[in-house]
Amino acid sequence: MSLLLGPHIFADHDLVIMAIINRTPDSFYDGGQTFTDTSAMAAVDRAIDEGADIIDIGGVKAGPGDHVDADEEMRRTVGFVEAVRKKHPDVVISVDTWRHEVAKAVCDVGADLLNDAWGGVDPLLAEVAAARGVGIVCTHAGGQQPRTRPHRVEYADVMDDIIRTTVRLAERAHALGVRRESILIDPGHDFGKNTRHSLEATARLAEMVATGWPVLVSLSNKDFVGETLDAPVGERLNGTLAATAVSAWMGAQVFRAHNVRETREVLDTIASIRGTREPAVARRGLA
Repeated sequence: MSLLLGPHIFADHDLVIMAIINRTPDSFYDGGQTFTDTSAMAAVDRAIDEGADIIDIGGVKAGPGDHVDADEEMRRTVGFVEAVRKKHPDVVISVDTWRHEVAKAVCDVGADLLNDAWGGVDPLLAEVAAARGVGIVCTHAGGQQPRTRPHRVEYADVMDDIIRTTVRLAERAHALGVRRESILIDPGHDFGKNTRHSLEATARLAEMVATGWPVLVSLSNKDFVGETLDAPVGERLNGTLAATAVSAWMGAQVFRAHNVRETREVLDTIASIRGTREPAVARRGLA
């Protein structure tokens, strides 16, 4: 099934990068380096130059931290979405939010996709996606409330729970009026899961792909990579890229990433091995 996001149609074999732009002063990854408008726009420009297809803008740190209400989240995101849309009219713009109030405001200024990382905790979010004609990401978060960490969470079968939850959310969004080809499902690595759960979700990702819904993975520098390697945030790139390669080979289509250039190289290599992309050059053995 082709993926339709904003003005773009992605074929089912396309490997798509969603670049992360954090409009937060307390990002776990960069500590707020893209909090200002100037630094954030420079990061957008760089991500597009390095091969990003989607820009994902978030105004609230995923983990625990200072309270951020809807008004403050909108102050961090709405004007910036509008500025990105003006400067880059053809790029797909996603907004990472679980709040329908924020979703309405960002859609009104040009967002194409709502990235609901907290598993439909606000059921009105999907209604906004339907009413505004935009796409939505349906994520498994294990029933956790936004900005909370899992504690001794257990599943009889983690992938069964992931599939049942995300497919239910996707089918509801479609029933509300969101175009089927604009709905993605996400296993939600680290969200409502311990490291073993996230590793198992990665190993069994082909089961999600088999549902027929396009699969997005958000792997970049996450705790499950850190715990797997006993590595701090700044030393998780190699583990992230390994998980990216495995996920791409198993059929994931969209990859949310901090490190766009490195991720693009991994995905281009996978595509060339599959035979869906020609090598950039082909000289060896031909002279």
